[in-house]
Amino acid sequence: MAKFLNTSGTNYYLEKLIKTAHERLILISPYLQVNERIKELLEDKNRLKLDIRIVFGKNDLPPEEIAWIRNLDFVRTSFCKNLHAKCYLSESACIITSMNLYEFSQINNNEMGIVISKHNDLEIYNDTYEEAKRIIRISDEVRLNAEKVESNEVDLSETESFDKLTTHRLAQKLGVKSNEIFPLLVKNGYLEPKDGKHFITTKGKSCGGEFRWSKNGPYFLWPQDLFANLELISA
Repeated sequence: MAKFLNTSGTNYYLEKLIKTAHERLILISPYLQVNERIKELLEDKNRLKLDIRIVFGKNDLPPEEIAWIRNLDFVRTSFCKNLHAKCYLSESACIITSMNLYEFSQINNNEMGIVISKHNDLEIYNDTYEEAKRIIRISDEVRLNAEKVESNEVDLSETESFDKLTTHRLAQKLGVKSNEIFPLLVKNGYLEPKDGKHFITTKGKSCGGEFRWSKNGPYFLWPQDLFANLELISA
């Protein structure tokens, strides 16, 4: 029989659901800001090569969340427009709740939900699982890989930084190809490569560089005066 959960109950059963998962995890939450305790649990499941799917619905991901997810090889992320559902599911149980992932352990919130056991409530569990799979199917799988986003894919109206250049436009200003601009930024200390991806450095941030997220994925923004400096170095 499904069990009613208050705030503390939701916290307890969500942690238990992740801990006891052996085959799969599906985490559906509009906001993809993960509590440190949940991060630890997911990192452990990632080491065990568990299939983990995270579906989110808000595209304003903090850079630190993106960097964390990019280091998890067995976590796949998907973006679902107009997502409002919060559902957490393993091969043996699921939780339907009002609580977002980032609200885990915030015991002052007033949350409600239910936990459903596959063993005790097979029909309800299967219905929930089918809906979770449908949400995944209508979602766009997102590879959090900043260097693959071109400027013509970015809606700059969302960036609030009209005085800055995307990496692609910076390359155009310099007259080089997009795949050539990244080694140049690395050479000058603005980016650093790690596991085949690029991360902005302290120097990159101090000069005005930014790591941003749009509906099409993450990307970098650079100040206009960086163009002149890089042009001199690349000549």
